[in-house]
Amino acid sequence: MAWLSAENVVAVGTAVLGIVASAGMVWYERRVPRHKRIGYRVQMDNAIGDDVRSGRANRRLGLFDEVPGMSDATLVLLRIENDGSLGIDRADYTGPEDHGLTAVFTDRTVRGVSVTQPSDTGHLMDHFTGERGFGYEGNTLRIPPVPLNRGDHFKLLVLLTGGDVGRGIRLIGGIRDGEVHPNRSATPDDKPPLFSRASRAITLMLTVCVVTLAAIVVARDDTPPPVGCEKGTLTVVGSTAFEPVAREAAKKYEQDCAGSVVTVDAHGSTAGTRELAAAGAARKGRGSPPVVALSDGPRPGDLSALRENRVALSVFALVVNDDVGLRNLSTADVRRLYRGEITDWAQLGGRSLPVRLVSRDANSGTRQVFQRRVLGEGEMANTSVDCVHKDYPSAPVARCELDSTDQVLAEVARLPGAIGYSELNSATGAKVLRVLALDGDAPSVDAVEHGHSRYPYREIEYAYTYGRPPAGSLASSFLTYLTRGNGQDVIRTHGHVPCWTPEGMKLCAQ
Repeated sequence: MAWLSAENVVAVGTAVLGIVASAGMVWYERRVPRHKRIGYRVQMDNAIGDDVRSGRANRRLGLFDEVPGMSDATLVLLRIENDGSLGIDRADYTGPEDHGLTAVFTDRTVRGVSVTQPSDTGHLMDHFTGERGFGYEGNTLRIPPVPLNRGDHFKLLVLLTGGDVGRGIRLIGGIRDGEVHPNRSATPDDKPPLFSRASRAITLMLTVCVVTLAAIVVARDDTPPPVGCEKGTLTVVGSTAFEPVAREAAKKYEQDCAGSVVTVDAHGSTAGTRELAAAGAARKGRGSPPVVALSDGPRPGDLSALRENRVALSVFALVVNDDVGLRNLSTADVRRLYRGEITDWAQLGGRSLPVRLVSRDANSGTRQVFQRRVLGEGEMANTSVDCVHKDYPSAPVARCELDSTDQVLAEVARLPGAIGYSELNSATGAKVLRVLALDGDAPSVDAVEHGHSRYPYREIEYAYTYGRPPAGSLASSFLTYLTRGNGQDVIRTHGHVPCWTPEGMKLCAQ
């Protein structure tokens, strides 16, 4: 269902909404009767006399003070308008009298009236004559049957006496197929809205749909997937030191290549290569399994069926607990430490703390690189379960083995006097640890890459498959992505040198 995309859904929804809205408006125009309405509201009701009955005396000058009967006078401004959907003609007024409407001012007497109207409706003044019923008597004001187009209005300024402001004011009259009603407005001269509430709602919804569709079209990523994308499932096993690279590369590949699932399950280089070999043997000649094994250094010699792919050059580091107080060790001193000849850091110029060797298990490629590149021999036997206490008194130092790089770093950070090893990028990001230089050379990817350092603790990262995977397989595609595609950026971000760069090709060929 490729058509069921976000932009298509919004586009179809917008079209359907437009059709429904148009049909609804036609139905409304033909089926729903439109009304004639006259609305009125009081825009001013102020006292101009002393208003002593309410205890609010004021001051007057000129005619307001000289004309008799002004002591309790009030001024009312009454607005009358056509706020319906149809125009109103003189014949639409249904009252039996000559006049069309009657304004009633409760407990007050009308003394005078003035008519005002907007400049574009001056013709309305011709209707305010005595012959057409315009006049007042007592508390009533007779208003002629004035024809009003939709939105037209006029105002009556009425002088009253005999009552306080705020008394009831009503407009009485009848309109054929309509009504006379009080209305409200935010400002005195507001006109009825150009569009009805329903029209405004439909317009708003259509606008939102169009804007949403435009945003999807502009923001969507039309970048085609990388060449060579394949669907299916793949499992990546092996090195825990290279695991962060594998996880990020797998995530990016899945994002770029829809329909692919790449699972990373790292338990050590040796364990990974042997797992791959077992999976391949189980297929009994039916091709390469969907498994890639990452290894710090070359595979064990007895796994000749595995095919290697050089991926990156990794730099590793020795790390010590910060309490040790050392920044550099010679290779000779490291070998003495791991043979158990150094039992206290004070023997090497550090603080007086017992030496605790926190190592990886035998499946670890990081350990194998350390033994091959630094020690030149295997590590001494395991002597401690908890990395703190020696299992037997004759052991020179406490040495324990852990399953992953993260466990080693956490334990070295926790134990005073502890020393361990790790991939460099993971080590530099850990707290309460100090990365050691070897023979004066600090571990540095840049220095190694550009030939400025002979730092020994480094190794090639290999990706192994069981034989050659088919050209159209996910394993083949992922390896290409990792070694020559966007995976190279991931490798470099995590502090490794990709083998398929000019500098990396030289280093990975050594």
